[in-house]
Amino acid sequence: MIRTVVRDVPRSVAYLLSGVLVGAPLMAALLVMGTLGLALTPVLVGLPLLALVALSGVPVGALERLRLRLLGSGTPTAPHTTPAEPGLAAWARLRLTERATWRELAYTFLLGFLLWPLDVLVLVGALGVPGALMGAPLQLSVSGGDTKIAKLWLIDTYGQALLCTATGTVLLLALLWPLALYARARAALARLLLAPNEAEDRRRLAEVTRSRARLVAAFEAERRRIERDLHDGAQQRLVSLSMTLGLLRLDAPPELADRLASAHREADQVLVELRELIHGIHPQVLADYGLTDALADAADRSAVPVEVDVDLPRFPESVESAAYFAVREALANIGRHSGAERAWLGGRYEDGRLRVQVRDDGLGGADPSAGTGLTGLADRLAVLDGTLSVHSPAGGPTVLSLEIPCPTR
Repeated sequence: MIRTVVRDVPRSVAYLLSGVLVGAPLMAALLVMGTLGLALTPVLVGLPLLALVALSGVPVGALERLRLRLLGSGTPTAPHTTPAEPGLAAWARLRLTERATWRELAYTFLLGFLLWPLDVLVLVGALGVPGALMGAPLQLSVSGGDTKIAKLWLIDTYGQALLCTATGTVLLLALLWPLALYARARAALARLLLAPNEAEDRRRLAEVTRSRARLVAAFEAERRRIERDLHDGAQQRLVSLSMTLGLLRLDAPPELADRLASAHREADQVLVELRELIHGIHPQVLADYGLTDALADAADRSAVPVEVDVDLPRFPESVESAAYFAVREALANIGRHSGAERAWLGGRYEDGRLRVQVRDDGLGGADPSAGTGLTGLADRLAVLDGTLSVHSPAGGPTVLSLEIPCPTR
């Protein structure tokens, strides 16, 4: 408690005193500009002055946000947006349409006509009166006879003066904490009117997060639809075409047999490529058996031998899909860039979080920002409040870790 008072009181005094130094000239400026603006409005000369009054809250708000640092708190960010066009006219038009500008103007009038006089009263009551009482012996010695303390109490002996000093000391100590509380309340009012609306920002951020999650869910649904259409449509037709070509080869004359064989091979190759494409869009093993089997299947397809240690329950489709494609991208990068001879894949679900790690014995030095494809996967995990990190010092090993908070099915 004492340490807090010793720390907060000087800051509070500096904050309130600087408020007086800002508020007193601000009141005079508002009165002059407002009076002249209203008086000269009939001849249109006053309109620019009234516009200046309306925009006066912008610089005052910026100054007041800086003054909040005197209390040891950070400077709030400005609530204004950047104009889309350069120039003073575009800036003024934007500012006059922002609610933040009018909140700043309201605070400017409060500061100019109400808050700084209150600051004076608080400083005088909390410091001036106790200080006058504590200085009673000095005042009595200067006067040489009797003196009035704080223009209220007449004393003429040093005993009375010492009693005033003791009273002033007790009163000062008693009022220091209320002084700090008042300064905090003043700062809270300033932050409420001048700082961005944090509750509104949180609401917008939550809505953006939900919107991104809905987009990912819609993307996954569309991915599955395309996979299903390719599997049930184009793939079945290619299978039928391949079978037809095979049957035609049996009865074809020799001059057509080679051409039919070539067409048959091409159809089979297209079928293989289509199956790989379908698997890349949304592997059936992931939908049917879950992430554990899908990761094992991805490890089997890796160009580098992968040791798998994965034991996971079923998760929501968006979580399984994001984790699967992140691991598949990591294994593809190992095969293309790492020079590794072996890789390790581990996955666990603990404390409500899915944790997957991919490690290799390659050369290291991987840079996720150099177009490896992991940046997009990190963004996709961020929609699920997940994180993707890559640790790859020169010489290796490279370790990719992903973590997603999620429930099980």
